Amino acid sequence: MNESTLLGQVGITLLYAFIGTSVFILVLFLIEEITKFSIKRQVVEEGNIAVAIVLASFVASLGLIVAAAIH
Repeated sequence: MNESTLLGQVGITLLYAFIGTSVFILVLFLIEEITKFSIKRQVVEEGNIAVAIVLASFVASLGLIVAAAIH
């Protein structure tokens, strides 16, 4: 493997990481706007474990989607 191929692969990986992170942040803000309550307040201040579990499953599923897109 030569250097140009390696740099190209690293560049593509960084691009996908940026796109995945951007999509994650956009969807998180979208969910925050769609719901009738503040997710941050529910999880941090009120200690709502159910909302935290739903948010964790969202993070895991979005991570799987981004990983599948990269692979």
